[in-house]
Amino acid sequence: MAGYIGGKVAVSAPQQIETKHTITATASQTSIPNVGYTVGAVHVYQNGIRLVDGTDYTATNGSTVTLETGATEGDQIVIVSHGSFETGDTVSKASGGTFSSNVAVSGNVTATGSVTANSLIVPDGSIPLVDLDIDGGTDIGAALVDADLMVVDDGAGGTNRKATMSRLATYMGTKIGGGMEFISSSGAISNAASVAFTGFDASKYDHYQFMFQHVIPATDDVFFNAQTSTNTGTSYSSTAGDYHTYGTQDADGLRVAGHDGYKVGSDSNEFGVSGLFMLYAPHNTSAYTYSNGALITYNTSDAGGYIHSMASNAGFSAGSARLAAEDVDAIRFLFNSGNIESGEITMFGVVNS
Repeated sequence: MAGYIGGKVAVSAPQQIETKHTITATASQTSIPNVGYTVGAVHVYQNGIRLVDGTDYTATNGSTVTLETGATEGDQIVIVSHGSFETGDTVSKASGGTFSSNVAVSGNVTATGSVTANSLIVPDGSIPLVDLDIDGGTDIGAALVDADLMVVDDGAGGTNRKATMSRLATYMGTKIGGGMEFISSSGAISNAASVAFTGFDASKYDHYQFMFQHVIPATDDVFFNAQTSTNTGTSYSSTAGDYHTYGTQDADGLRVAGHDGYKVGSDSNEFGVSGLFMLYAPHNTSAYTYSNGALITYNTSDAGGYIHSMASNAGFSAGSARLAAEDVDAIRFLFNSGNIESGEITMFGVVNS
């Protein structure tokens, strides 16, 4: 090469790049600043002659090259530096790696292993129904309750949403005309003055049925009655004359079980009241609220045991009426004297047709 004195500039490794700076010196110039180089990987040439690092110049801070002897004005100084070669911001095909930002793919992505992500966003309708196969879950281990969730599509090709089981129960109620629906239960009664139910809903139920299971009085030889409320149980009609029962026009409650000849007992040989009690259209404000029952009580002290039931005693089968055309929205059951010692009462609603 014409005008070139010195050995060939060597590239130390294929992974390095070369940067060259050319400066025309001023008289007695020794400092050549702002060059930018890798310490230990720089060569300096003055008028084509390669200078010796550490003897003819120093280059120790990565920015400035300092000549030991000041240059002559017009000298050409060439500084060649080698730096690491970077092929680009890539992830190795063989070794793998981590992408630190978003990655967009216009084609398909195929993985033979698992895919792990903090979240997965899938365009609506992109997963075929046949591919929805949920494995690895376990049974909840308990009965379904109103707060349990399910996933539904809110229309053909719509949006998947969560819904509670209570919504399903409400929907089923609109599709199944009539029928009996559980509302609530007293649970095991223990020495209670009365048991009240407030789960009335005129928009959903026409009538109500109550099931009694061995409701035993704490006091022997009593009537089993019911009293109604028009203010969701804040107070109950309990004045003589509020109701009309079989043979009694000034009663203080609807008669559930018992009459003058056969009342409900609490002796060891008696087992309280069991059976059904109906309350008809209590929300109707243009007619009285009617009731009647199909209940039995058993007394083993009678000859061979004696069952007093709806069929055998008019007092157990006769209806009662609340003598006011008002919206009844709560009811309580009680004996006319003493507490309810034990038993259980369950409330059902007759669903609107």
